[in-house]
Amino acid sequence: MKFNGNNSVQKCVLCGVLAALLAVLSQVSIPLPIGVPVTLQTFAVALCGYVLGPAMGTAAVGVYLALGAVGLPVFAGFSGGFGAFLGMTGGFLWGFLPMALLCGLGLRGGKAIAIALGTVGLAACHLCGCVQFALVASMPFPQAFLTASAPFLIKDVVSVALAYFAALAVTASIKKAGLGGAA
Repeated sequence: MKFNGNNSVQKCVLCGVLAALLAVLSQVSIPLPIGVPVTLQTFAVALCGYVLGPAMGTAAVGVYLALGAVGLPVFAGFSGGFGAFLGMTGGFLWGFLPMALLCGLGLRGGKAIAIALGTVGLAACHLCGCVQFALVASMPFPQAFLTASAPFLIKDVVSVALAYFAALAVTASIKKAGLGGAA
């Protein structure tokens, strides 16, 4: 299903487009009383991995993170800067890298394997996020999990599955356009 174009310019452009899509979907935010908003970041990270594969999908997420690290307001709530990586929710940003990688690696199996590995990637993302949240907030890990992760798990698992099916449509469109996609 991943994009298999032989043209390196096409690969770079698609990598940039998905990094930009991740930045845009990060701004779709529904605030919650616990202080952590619901966003479409996990959907977009999974989409990067499923469309581009493990290497390029992780690269697209890396581009997004680099843009945010230098201060562009691409993170949730139009935030940016290296300080975001050190804050309470910064671990989730770090966790996007293994998530994209595992979503991309899941493409080597069928639908069930892809969604299962995407869910494992999501678990790695949440683990990174909860560990940093617990450290920065000086709270026990179970409390950090219940505050920063548990309320989002169902939405995030559904996001990973939906991203897989959206990636099928995206790669089919790329293939139909004659740009090298393999459905």
